[in-house]
Amino acid sequence: MANPLKCDLCPKPATVHLTQIVNSKVHKVDLCEACAQAKGVTDPSGFSLSDLLLKASLNPESPAGGLRCERCGFTQSDFKKHGRFGCPICYDTFRGVVEPMLETMHNGTAHTGKIPHRAIERKSFYDRVARLELDLAEAIKSERYEDAARTRDEINQVKQAFNQHVAL
Repeated sequence: MANPLKCDLCPKPATVHLTQIVNSKVHKVDLCEACAQAKGVTDPSGFSLSDLLLKASLNPESPAGGLRCERCGFTQSDFKKHGRFGCPICYDTFRGVVEPMLETMHNGTAHTGKIPHRAIERKSFYDRVARLELDLAEAIKSERYEDAARTRDEINQVKQAFNQHVAL
């Protein structure tokens, strides 16, 4: 049997599971019955998942509730009201509050981007050929002709292998 999901706001088992799609992005929240009722989730009129996420992570009673950005003076309630930070320093100031929120909304807190597999292979191929061509030029310049011939042959093998792979 799979482990039951825990409430995003407390350690109890979650029995209410919410999903909201905004701008093609899926946001999920798992709540226990008590937290769901406390947040008004049982009354769907006027309920906003983003408000719930912000309330959960930017709770003014939390130890971080008194944080204020030293550069712009932004507070957690300012962030909640505007939905964005006032300056780049806010990201460092509120890191302990925002990172747990991001981890529940996304797979991790570091943006890795998306690169097609073939693009990675192609870049790797071009980088390797460029390195070999530099080695070839250096070998010719320093009159190491046997090394240059081996490097030339390796360049041809790499290009041939890549062309066969692309043809598949």
